[in-house]
Order: sequence, then structure tokens, then C-alpha cells
Amino acid sequence: MGRVTVRKKVLRIRDSTVNERVDTLVAEEPLEIRVNGAPLSVTMRTPGHDFDLAVGFLAGEGVVHRAEDIRAIRYCAGATEDGANTYNVLDVDLASGVAPPDASVERNFYTTSSCGLCGKASLDAVRTKATWSVAEDDVRVTAQTLSQLPDRLRKAQRVFDRTGGLHAAGLFTESGELVAVREDVGRHNAVDKVVGWAVRANLLPLRARVLMVSGRASFELMQKAWMAGIPVMSAVSAPSSLAVDLAEESGSTLVGFLRGASMNVYAGRWRVLLEKASIAPLTAPGGLRPGQ
Repeated sequence: MGRVTVRKKVLRIRDSTVNERVDTLVAEEPLEIRVNGAPLSVTMRTPGHDFDLAVGFLAGEGVVHRAEDIRAIRYCAGATEDGANTYNVLDVDLASGVAPPDASVERNFYTTSSCGLCGKASLDAVRTKATWSVAEDDVRVTAQTLSQLPDRLRKAQRVFDRTGGLHAAGLFTESGELVAVREDVGRHNAVDKVVGWAVRANLLPLRARVLMVSGRASFELMQKAWMAGIPVMSAVSAPSSLAVDLAEESGSTLVGFLRGASMNVYAGRWRVLLEKASIAPLTAPGGLRPGQ
């Protein structure tokens, strides 16, 4: 798989059995994103679908919304002192009339694969005004369909099968059909790659779609879904409190701890159709019913 994976010798210990073997690791390399020649951000990512990553990143910042907003994307030659192209520096030329990212939402020049929000000027700057309203999307998804998404996403993770070290983001229809999937060492990068693919295909806003992520649901991932017009976001792990706040604020549906038939619906529960299920009254602390 080229630069996506690397092979390294390891000492493998299994109980009393010790041997040396070659293990396959997921690659992690820096990607510098430039806009109109000016450096914007460096993120640690898994090489592959880099153009989608850059476009998805800019879509999440509200800079681009469609393919026509981008004039060209290219790897920068001469990225090293000897003039070699490392394929780790991208320059995005915006179309005429498209404003570059505002300084108030610029990131620090370096971010890690696990932290997509490091360096934001302030929390208020992150609450970018979305182009599309997801609150008006009346899509409905059955709990049964949601329960099938983690397995379908996992089966589509080709590189994970070889390395066990990647996050994934998958875009599904309301009936559970997989539309697009991307893998990366960073959760936010995987989502950016999916959104960037959709932007370049002129598919935004992503109405009646479900975004499934393999890790937790952070504030930033919730924002990226909102900016892309995705009404439903689901995750196999927990959401953060800010992610839930943003889901409620934007009118999105947020599902966490999605594992088999079990899940927690944190916001937008009206979009989740329950089949042969009843909702028990909430129990107050101490085991008392509300009002007792």
C-alpha cells in the first residue's frame, strides 16, 4: 500500500513464546496545507486522499462549499533543501472571489493527529456560521439501521485489517448504504477526507446522510458534520459535553456508544425510529421517579 503502511521488525511475546517477526504499521507523516501559497496548518496524517483532506479541512472552516471554489490543488515541488518533492506539502489555490481563511480561526502551525482543535483562537471562533441548516432535514433512521453501521464501517477498513491502528469515518444513507469511507491516524482527518471528497464531487449539503466515526464524538467532529450539512452523526464511543451542546444548538442528531443494538441518543432523538420499543420514565438519583 505504498506510503500508507511501513514494515518494522518487532519482538513478539505471547505467554512463554518469543519470536522476531515483521509487523505492518500505519504510516504517519506531516502534511502542510497552504492556501494561495501562504502556510495555514500542519497536521499529522496517514498519506492518501490528501487533496480530499485539504478540501475537507477548508470546508470545516467555512472557506469552501463546492468544487468551483477551488481553482487548483497541487503538491509543492522543492519542499526540501535539495528541491525534492516530499508529497507532504499541499497548496490550494482558491477560485477568484473566494476569501481565504480568516485569521481569527487560524490554527497553530502544528497540530497532532489526535488534536484537530489545538490552536484555535477561542471557542467562539470555532462556532463558525454554517451555510446550511441541518435542523430542517427531516430524515429518519431506524435504530436497527444504526446498529448495523459499526460493522459495515469496520468491514470497509482495508488498512485497519493490516495495522489495527487507524480511525475511520463513513458516510451512509438513511437506509445504511455505505457511500464513502476514509481511514487515517487522526479522527478529524478521516472526517475531513470524507467531507473533502463530497465537496469535490459537489454533493454538499449532505442531506439525509449519516456520518459514522470509529472513535469518540468530539466538538470538532460535530462541527465538521454540521458544516457539511450532515443531519445525523454516530460514534462507537462517547461524545463530549460540547459535542452534545453543539448538536442541540444546530438541530443535529447525535448518537454515541453505538455498539450492536445498544446506543445512546444524546440529541435529535426524533430522527431515530424505534421498533417495538418503549421508553421507561427517567429515574432520579436515589432510584426515585421524578416527582416522588
